[in-house]
Amino acid sequence: MRDTAPPRQLTFDLPLDPRYGREDFLVGPANEAAYALIEAWPDWPDTVLLLTGPAGSGKSHLASIWATRAHAWTVPAAGIGRADVGHLVSNGALVIEDVDRAERADEAALFHLLNLARERRAPVLMTSGQPIEAIGLATADLRSRLRLAPSAAILAPDDALLRAVIVKLFVDRQLVVDLGVIDALALRLDRSLGRAREVVAELDRDALGRGRRITKPLALAVLERMGGGEDVSEDVSED
Repeated sequence: MRDTAPPRQLTFDLPLDPRYGREDFLVGPANEAAYALIEAWPDWPDTVLLLTGPAGSGKSHLASIWATRAHAWTVPAAGIGRADVGHLVSNGALVIEDVDRAERADEAALFHLLNLARERRAPVLMTSGQPIEAIGLATADLRSRLRLAPSAAILAPDDALLRAVIVKLFVDRQLVVDLGVIDALALRLDRSLGRAREVVAELDRDALGRGRRITKPLALAVLERMGGGEDVSEDVSED
C-alpha cells in the first residue's frame, strides 16, 4: 500500500531575532515590580540593581530597554575576570548578564567592578537566573554586596500574561492561528514564558515541515512530544 501522507518539507531553523523594544514588553503582575524598577531610572535607590527570574522570563528584555535608555554596554558575567574592569566602567553605565553563571575566577573582578562603579556613580544593572542566596558565591564580600543591592524578581506569569505572550510569539513569527490553539496552549503549558517560546518555535517548525497551518490537534501533539501536554488522541493531520 502506497504512503499517501504529504511529503515533509525541508526546513531551516533560522534564528528569530528577539524584539527588545519597550513597546514589545508585556507587563503583568509577575513582572510589574521589575518593570517599575527599570522605569524609575535614573532615580534608582542605589548604583547597583539586580533583576532575578527564570530563563525566558524577560530579564534580558528589560535589561535591553534600560541599556538603550542609559546607553549602557552589555557584558556576560562569565569571563569578566579576563576583562578590563576600568574600561567597562568608563562607559558610564553597564549591564552584567547572568551573574549566576559567573565562575569563581570572575568573582574578584566583579566585586572590584561594583566598587569602582559606585565610586564613579556609574549605574550597573545585573541579571540572574537565581536568587543571590542560591548561587553559592565563594567570595563573601561579593555575596554581601549583592545581597544589599536593591532587586526585583520576575515571577511565574499569570494566565492573562501567559496568554498575551503566546499571542505575541505567534504575531512575531507572522503566524495566524485560531483562538482554540491559544486556549489549548495557555491551559496546558507550564507557567513559564521561556517554555512558551520553545513550544511556539517548535510548532512553527513542525507546521512548516508538514506544509500545513497550525491547528489545535497539532498544538496538542507538539505539547505531548515535548512533554508538556496531555495524551493526544486527535488526528494531527487535520487542516
